[in-house]
Amino acid sequence: MGKVVEVNGPLVTVDLADVPTGEQVRMGSLDLVGEVIARNGAHALVQMYEPTESLRPGEPVVALGHPLSVELGPGLLGNIFDGVQRPLLEHAQQHGDFIPRGVHIPSLNRSKLWHFEPQLGLKIGSHVEGGTILGTVQETQTILHRILVPPGKDGELTELAGAGDITVDAVVAKVKDAKGNISELQLFHRWPVRIPRPYRNRDNAVEPLLTGQRILDTFFPLVKGGRAAVPGPFGAGKTIVQQQIARWSDADIVIYVGCGERGNELVDILESFPKLTDPNTGRSLMERTLLVANTSNMPVVAREASIYVGATLAEYYRDQGYDVVMVADSTSRWAEALREVAGRLGQMPVEEGYPAYLASRLAAFYERAGRVTTLSGNSGSITLIGAVSPPGGDFSEPVTSHTKEITKTFWALSKELADARHYPAVDWVESFSGYVASCSGWWAENVDPRWESHRATALGILSQADELARIVNLVGPEALSPQQRWALEGVALFKEGVLQQSALDPVDSYCSPKKQFALLDQMLAIYQDGLKLLEQGVPVQELLRMPVLAQAQRLKSSYGNDKLDGLREFAEKTRSEFHRVSDEYAQHGKATTTDGDRT
Repeated sequence: MGKVVEVNGPLVTVDLADVPTGEQVRMGSLDLVGEVIARNGAHALVQMYEPTESLRPGEPVVALGHPLSVELGPGLLGNIFDGVQRPLLEHAQQHGDFIPRGVHIPSLNRSKLWHFEPQLGLKIGSHVEGGTILGTVQETQTILHRILVPPGKDGELTELAGAGDITVDAVVAKVKDAKGNISELQLFHRWPVRIPRPYRNRDNAVEPLLTGQRILDTFFPLVKGGRAAVPGPFGAGKTIVQQQIARWSDADIVIYVGCGERGNELVDILESFPKLTDPNTGRSLMERTLLVANTSNMPVVAREASIYVGATLAEYYRDQGYDVVMVADSTSRWAEALREVAGRLGQMPVEEGYPAYLASRLAAFYERAGRVTTLSGNSGSITLIGAVSPPGGDFSEPVTSHTKEITKTFWALSKELADARHYPAVDWVESFSGYVASCSGWWAENVDPRWESHRATALGILSQADELARIVNLVGPEALSPQQRWALEGVALFKEGVLQQSALDPVDSYCSPKKQFALLDQMLAIYQDGLKLLEQGVPVQELLRMPVLAQAQRLKSSYGNDKLDGLREFAEKTRSEFHRVSDEYAQHGKATTTDGDRT
């Protein structure tokens, strides 16, 4: 027990001996919760999760004996939490739109019954350890929740509950360790958010995370267990990209963390996600989704903690053998919270006021991604996708530049493309992926062995766009050679026929890998057939007048994922059209030569 010494906004100095940094405390008559962020002799500096109005020096302070931890168990999916895992839906039902101070509601519903089925083959007297599956609970219609022995709870199983309906705080097993101490295990347990959960070993990630977005899957792929960044200025479409990933990705679990975003953006997500349908099951997307909402007006330390809360929840489902995608929007706001806390502690600022440990904190966060063999022997993965909001779209600022060095996939959004209504506004010049070689085996086995070469060829054509556009702006298209004018048409084919994709089009919103390659192959075939005709001397104007060019750009919306035969028929039609032009020109050229000889 200690007491409040000084209140300076959300930073409170308390007289509380022997409390380590990171531990949670409660203080005052309202039991306000905070976290010890530094010590100064006998005094501890506490950053509060709640407003400190009416808190006075001399009020009591109690250490809770543990750092910020989250409750892990059935009932997480479909729920909405704030940055310190307070259940926002429960608070809204009981207290309205605003969370009153000092109110503490358990993160997991203590009254809801879950049907527990013990693990077959697990007997009393068996040796269990962290990760051992005690039983299962059907959390949603699509997700089977595996009840695990928490890490560090090794020993002899002395009791195991039978099948039945129980609450999350009911004891389902008892374990006796080597010293004879008995631990009671419930349907849920707690875990400190800043300590990564253990696993057996890290595996190589080779299976791509399929999002159904052509520019992501085909050109800049991400693997399950990989790390990606989505930097972009305001209005570039980060939220839509993230929603498309959450909706269409082939992950088992999706965790969306809104870290320090504006309230209206989070409201849009909170309202739209429950209305979305999981395309794989036809049921509500929320049955495999978990939202962590932390708006910019919430306490800064809660904003800083929200990223770790999301990562811990992701690790929990990974340990059950699921593939998890965590989207963090945005890590820039999280870095600003680090800067604010560091400033209050008087730490030396470096680049643009950020603390010196910014890069190491970012690296430690992204390091929690990966495909692993869990303690139970299953294979699970966490894919981390961090949105970055650089001021003014400046990718050289510290958060973006450090993130670019850490992640292996970089989906750079362009304001110019967004202003031109080109969505997703992913800049193919600034973006990159380090997982192309890892994904090539999957594409070769499941789609087509030519995927990697087609991708490289298309990117090579697209790279000419900027240079040719500058020439056209300076001297006009007449100054270009026929091959260059045809290259401009090829760029337009790839941009409009492959890269552009409407999230609102029911046919084009999701594109299967086979359709992605079919479209890419079609555009590349048209471009290469055109080059052959140019070599034969066919005027470029003749090629530009061909109606198949405009038809090809509409293929993405004309044929669904289940109508690839239609794409193949169009490819045959296009090939025939190019052969017709080639034959007509050959005959025309031969006739001209014969007439000349006769003369």
